[in-house]
Amino acid sequence: MTFLSFGQKTVQTNEYELLEIKNAVPPQLIIHPKIIYKDNWHTLPQTIFWKQIITLSPDSCLLNVACNRKVLHKVSYHEWMKKTEPQKEFFKDSLKLVHALAAAEKINVTTGKNDFYKIKEVSPNITKGIQLFQKFGVDPWYAQAILLIESPAQLKKSESGAYGAFQLMPGVARNYGLTVNNSVDERENFERSAFGAAQLISRSCIPSVKSILQAHNIPYNETDLWFRLLVMHVYHAGATNVRAVINKIQPTHGGQELIKQIWSTTAGSFGNSSQNYTQVALATQLLLHEISTVH
Repeated sequence: MTFLSFGQKTVQTNEYELLEIKNAVPPQLIIHPKIIYKDNWHTLPQTIFWKQIITLSPDSCLLNVACNRKVLHKVSYHEWMKKTEPQKEFFKDSLKLVHALAAAEKINVTTGKNDFYKIKEVSPNITKGIQLFQKFGVDPWYAQAILLIESPAQLKKSESGAYGAFQLMPGVARNYGLTVNNSVDERENFERSAFGAAQLISRSCIPSVKSILQAHNIPYNETDLWFRLLVMHVYHAGATNVRAVINKIQPTHGGQELIKQIWSTTAGSFGNSSQNYTQVALATQLLLHEISTVH
């Protein structure tokens, strides 16, 4: 795999293209999302939906089809909350009629999240993450993807206890050499957190995905986007839950169709947030490129 050192001109590889954003201060390095355009992942309703949600303020929300995230209507959050439950259901039923949807189709109401996904603010960390993953010998695509969706530009602890730029759980961090106790938490340190995340991906997530796919006799290439998205799912939901989803689907081949099936399948603790994880990963990378390359 060919990597590019910061400060050099753009170099294209089979896996990705690294871009130096010279209009940033200081200049920043990002990975071009060309792999997302290759098989039209950017045209999927789920990707389009999350691009809208990530750039939408929390005072607005989108009514969308749960199974494929097709947007049906945009409404003010406060206006929606003023409706009674029967009024909400009537409105959803009306949308189903207009769009010729089945009566049993589930309609979600999702609020804007531009207050959480701070794409511009997290960009400098992405440059550092790419460089560190290169240093640790791990595909830096994962650094960019994780930093864009795991508490971007915010050092917050999740309800489950995950913390730091790469949102590592305490036990996971300790397993990969980080000190986490009552007085010291190395997850606060960007480089140490990046090291823990890189080790988790290379020593646990990638081997787990290979094992899951091999159990179903599915060939793979580690540089394929669908394989990388499976790794991301394991990073977020754990190998046990991803294995449960794959076993439920019983796929005969990989690729985009497998990922789309995962987005609409639940198993174990693999629920809505787990389904959304790689949809958001696709959307945020596209937005990062759009924002970073505007002159």
